[in-house]
Amino acid sequence: MQHSKKLFELASRIARETDGFFTTKGPGAGNYSTNQFIAEIRDQAASLFGTDYSEQKICGNNSMAVDFYFPDEATIVEIALGLKNPNTEFEKDILKALMARSLGNKVKKLVFICKPGGQKKSKQPGRSAMINWLENHNGLSVEVWDLE
Repeated sequence: MQHSKKLFELASRIARETDGFFTTKGPGAGNYSTNQFIAEIRDQAASLFGTDYSEQKICGNNSMAVDFYFPDEATIVEIALGLKNPNTEFEKDILKALMARSLGNKVKKLVFICKPGGQKKSKQPGRSAMINWLENHNGLSVEVWDLE
């Protein structure tokens, strides 16, 4: 099984086991909860894979990093819990994938792991147009996986 799928299964399990995970908490408490969730995923993923694939700085000489990068799969995975919301880092995450590719990193796929509703939001006209453009003009596939 691909690392990206294993990471999704891990994130889904952690989400199910985290009391109140799917409840909207708002600024402050929500940020704290998200940070704890992502730290737990990073910690458990490093144990699961035997390698730390998180916070990979593949976007050049700057402070930008992707949440996870699996070079053997040529896949970036972003934990984008708020993807269902109107203002997210969707476009910035796409830019990071394109920058990483332009610097010679193998990137064929960008995966967003999000709370339920993110997949539906990605099918709206603006995001759908960006996804189609990435696939048709850049050969970069985008998948959006809602946590279960």
